[in-house]
Amino acid sequence: MVLQFNQQLTLEEFLNLPPGEGDITYELVDGKAIPKMSPKKFHSKLTRALLNLIEKCCEDKGEVCPELAIALTRHGRNWVPTPDLLYISNERLPDDWDEEGACSVPPDLAIEIISPGQTFGQMALKAQDYLNAGVLRVWVVDSKARSITVFYPDAAPHTYVGDEIITDSLFEGLQFSVEAVFKLAKIPAKNG
Repeated sequence: MVLQFNQQLTLEEFLNLPPGEGDITYELVDGKAIPKMSPKKFHSKLTRALLNLIEKCCEDKGEVCPELAIALTRHGRNWVPTPDLLYISNERLPDDWDEEGACSVPPDLAIEIISPGQTFGQMALKAQDYLNAGVLRVWVVDSKARSITVFYPDAAPHTYVGDEIITDSLFEGLQFSVEAVFKLAKIPAKNG
């Protein structure tokens, strides 16, 4: 299928699209295939650091996956976002999941790292869409502010910075600081 500008796609058509050229991936938003920005080095380093920290705490309790599409709904329409990282517990993993396709259930956690050209406000709206679709937690990582904002379905968001320890009853044993994430990713603090 050749992708036409503004072409309306069904979920099935979207999921059957051939891979994008090069490193382009797409998200299904309002019936359209929207290209997702290709991660750059700092983005990839943060993703790897978070993956390692979450895997350590959630070992054998579920799956941690970078760049995995999720089949959800948004405003009553099919929506297929591709978070930078997600965690889905064994309790939520469907037995019949086609591991070559999009994840068919909302994950426990979706993580989005703000890329150049994106704003915190855009990611906060996306976080709310994730929560409305059944995702239990959403983390928005802001590398410029060196912060992680955690969005909850039943409470106000909380922004963690510096040496403040991130903990969450949803992830027993998870405990690390934002600064530890940036140090593990080898992203130095900017002076001034």
